[in-house]
Amino acid sequence: MTKSELTLKLAEKFNIQPKQARLIIDVMFDNIVNRVLMNEKVILRGFGTFSLKVSRDRMTRNPHTGEKIFVTSKKSLSFKAGRALHERLNPVVK
Repeated sequence: MTKSELTLKLAEKFNIQPKQARLIIDVMFDNIVNRVLMNEKVILRGFGTFSLKVSRDRMTRNPHTGEKIFVTSKKSLSFKAGRALHERLNPVVK
C-alpha cells in the first residue's frame, strides 16, 4: 500500500477530502519521525514501537581487497510489532 492509497482509504472512511486526509497522514508521520530523531520511543498500542537504533563506529575489511576500512556510526529506524499485531500475524492454532 502506498501513501496515496492510504490517503484515499482514510478520506473514504471518514468522508473527508483527500487533501485533508493527506495532511493528517503527513502530520502523523512527521511527528513519529521527529520523536524518533529526538531518541524517544513512539509506542502505538496494538500496533508497535518505533525507535532509533545507532550502530557503533568500527573497523572492518573490504572483502575484495582485504584493506582495513573505518565505518562511521549510522542511525536506522527500528520497528517492533506490538503484541496484538504479532498475534494477528502469528495466530495460535489450538
